[in-house]
Amino acid sequence: MSTPDWRKSSYSGEGDGNNCVEIAHSPTHIAVRDSKAPAGGTVTLPAEAFTSFLDALKGHSTVTDFARFRG
Repeated sequence: MSTPDWRKSSYSGEGDGNNCVEIAHSPTHIAVRDSKAPAGGTVTLPAEAFTSFLDALKGHSTVTDFARFRG
């Protein structure tokens, strides 16, 4: 098993550069982790489910919105 190639969002910039998520992908799955706590665990989804996940998050731009989305 190879080591994932983690990438930060292109929206991650100066100052808030560590306040984002990172993703790594394989041909069939996408993994997501918190860039502030990379050893804290990951969420891994089939590629099709990740696309649906992103579509559901559109319009939820704050931490509060995301927490509400997570339930």
